[in-house]
Amino acid sequence: MNTLSDFNAAISRRQFFRKNGTGLGAASLATLLPGTLSGLSNTGESVPHELQKLAPKAKRVIYLSMLGAPSQLDILDYKPGLQEQFGKDLTEYLKKQGQRLTGMTSGQKKKPLAPSSFKFDQHGKSGAWVSELLPYTAKMVDDIAIVKSMHTEAINHEPANQLCYTGSQQNGKPSIGSWLAYGLGSSNEDLPNFVVLHAQHTGPGNVQAISSRLWGAGFLPGKYAGVALRSKGDPVLYLKDAPGIDRDLRRHMLDSLNTLNQKAYELVGNAETQTRIQQYEMSFRMQASVPELTDMKTESDKTYEMYGPQSKTPGSFASSCMLARRMMERGVQFVQIFHRGWDQHGNLPRDIKPQCKDIDQPAWALIQDLKQRGMLDDTLVVWGGEFGRTVYSQGALTRSKYGRDHHPRAFSMWMAGGGIKGGQVYGETDDFGFNITKDPVHISDLHATILHQLGIDQHKLTFKYQGLDQKLTGVEPRKVIKGLIG
Repeated sequence: MNTLSDFNAAISRRQFFRKNGTGLGAASLATLLPGTLSGLSNTGESVPHELQKLAPKAKRVIYLSMLGAPSQLDILDYKPGLQEQFGKDLTEYLKKQGQRLTGMTSGQKKKPLAPSSFKFDQHGKSGAWVSELLPYTAKMVDDIAIVKSMHTEAINHEPANQLCYTGSQQNGKPSIGSWLAYGLGSSNEDLPNFVVLHAQHTGPGNVQAISSRLWGAGFLPGKYAGVALRSKGDPVLYLKDAPGIDRDLRRHMLDSLNTLNQKAYELVGNAETQTRIQQYEMSFRMQASVPELTDMKTESDKTYEMYGPQSKTPGSFASSCMLARRMMERGVQFVQIFHRGWDQHGNLPRDIKPQCKDIDQPAWALIQDLKQRGMLDDTLVVWGGEFGRTVYSQGALTRSKYGRDHHPRAFSMWMAGGGIKGGQVYGETDDFGFNITKDPVHISDLHATILHQLGIDQHKLTFKYQGLDQKLTGVEPRKVIKGLIG
């Protein structure tokens, strides 16, 4: 037994009676109210009372994660004035900016300015500038809010991804999906509350290695970790029962195992034992629910056509977007789709084209699909990477070939649905797309805004760990971006 943990968790006699008095009142109220109003999930799990909101703008989230950092200068942050400065050496400019550089370009003698080689046009009522690389995104600018003023402290992928998806550059923190699973409770009994999909990419660029830290539960109970579904073979390993084992026998085996685990819990008091019991039960239910979820035969030809030619390819970004919508319909509250291959240090014009083609039509189709089913209003969709790319070229520069290094000071994302006001461009950057000049949005401000749209106060979603009330947004002040909210 951990005596230090026992000491830290100890409560006084006064605290005991105060907490139990409140608990008895809440238990009595729970018998009179439906589960979602009493603060109890459908699985009987308690949700912190102070997190309950009667009218959140969003009920669920789809996070489209572009790992490797898309170049904002080539897709969403149009800088026409750069064409006249092609090849200008920015070495002295960078020194004045005090910009920290990665080891990949810090020793590069010249930093030649690289304008985008792609054309931009204005679209929608907002007149948003969008690159020719994203023709479908251009068609939906009135549905989305483009944020051009994102920024982060991290300049390399691993810490940047951890900050983006866990709220901290340090290992061991819960992912945003795990925080939401913990704070919201479960709205279904047959599927996990947090599901992760790894979409295939077709670009020849660098592919960032990632790990389960980006969807792990950290110091939260393990049941809040994201469940990754595979695109090949069974969506979940060992989903099918072994030959000779039918459902009744499997149920009997689990009941016996759960009895042993419960005795172990009563003896030792390890919370992870309870987690194991709950995971076994969820796995049993998933044996029936996951095959139905992933059986895409019920989707119409019109739906497949909308999502594009790759939608019938399991594991593609298009197929993943369709699957995410199906999960939203079945009560899953957070789906994260990882699409890798955006780390384009070398031949960016060549490498970014197939990447954009992978995601452009499916992301547009996802928004239209949710909208036509009446789900977009309460489904928040977020698209973006972990940082941006530099205005100067990494390596040799020509009009048709250039690379871009990491740039944390300014990058672009977009959001849609879930109470976000579409048809707007939020924030601005300077003429080089280097610094933010209007309405900066830190990545943790984005987290605070996501929580707010789900009806959660960022300061109240806490978990006691190592003597601190831990939060997704950390200890520094973070703000909800009210200008994005409709």
